[in-house]
Amino acid sequence: MKTVLITGGAGFIGSNYVRYALQTHDDWRVVVYDKLTYAGNLDNLRDVAEAYKDRYIFVRGDIADREAVVGAVRAHDVGTIINFAADTHVDRSLMEPGSFIMTDVYGTYVLLEVARELKLERYHQVSTDEVYGQVLTGRSTEEDKLHTRSPYSASKAGGDLMCMAYYTSFGVPVTITRGSNNIGPYQYPEKAVPLFVTNAIDDIPLPLYGDGRQQRDYQFVLDHCEGIDVVVEKGQLGEVYNVGSGTETANIDMTHAILDLLGKPYSLIQPVTDRPGHDRRYALDTSKVRQLGWSNRHSFEQAIEQTVRWYVDNAWWWRKLKTGEYLAYYKRQYAGREVKE
Repeated sequence: MKTVLITGGAGFIGSNYVRYALQTHDDWRVVVYDKLTYAGNLDNLRDVAEAYKDRYIFVRGDIADREAVVGAVRAHDVGTIINFAADTHVDRSLMEPGSFIMTDVYGTYVLLEVARELKLERYHQVSTDEVYGQVLTGRSTEEDKLHTRSPYSASKAGGDLMCMAYYTSFGVPVTITRGSNNIGPYQYPEKAVPLFVTNAIDDIPLPLYGDGRQQRDYQFVLDHCEGIDVVVEKGQLGEVYNVGSGTETANIDMTHAILDLLGKPYSLIQPVTDRPGHDRRYALDTSKVRQLGWSNRHSFEQAIEQTVRWYVDNAWWWRKLKTGEYLAYYKRQYAGREVKE
């Protein structure tokens, strides 16, 4: 039995990967290590905890706490770390950059130190296309220089660079994936797609930044999970792999698609002043990961339809999240930014 420590496994992408890994790898035992910040939620793993009691363990902890990480790795005889743990929301990084640096840079350093000290067989870093910065033409390849434009993307780039340094300097067996924007079940409703879906369900205005012409590759989260898994299993050590659908969609078109699926009027769209340094376009060249045998299974239309349907069917999950801390953040972020047309 192979024991894999999945940090950030109670978050959006992490919990989807935990579920995928347990379903796919009968010989894996999964230890989820998560701090349970506002975006970490054991409800994301409720079904997993029931279905895989013999192969699933949860440990609450901070990746920036070296003693706790070492304790979890030793206690459960972990051989591989897959790091999903990160502060990820660009808007929040503009408000509170320090927590992003602590988790995304220092936390990655701690995990790499543990992998080095305990001679783990594999360390995989889950990163983002945002480290390349905006790409107005063409597509980002894994060899492109990093050009970050927000505290979030800078913190993720710092973690990536630390990974490569530990591979080169100490021989830590590292791989990295850089994924495009994910959509799907269990995404905390501060992010654009679940925010817009849940607002629209309740006939609350959808705060759309600027002209809405920013372009993103919205990939279905399970496609991303499969891509990560292929790299963990087959990727070459010391290499980076981009994972995305290869199709970009303007945010205004994404918004229209959500409203159309819910049968809601476009008048719910509320333009708001754009955020500082908002990247106009991300686009990934994914030919490298496709050479490992991966391909996305969902088009944008399929991904957004399945995502909308999940939030419609699972109000029990998101309604209780859109209270308290979330409402305080929402008001702080969007109050007074409405643009009069």
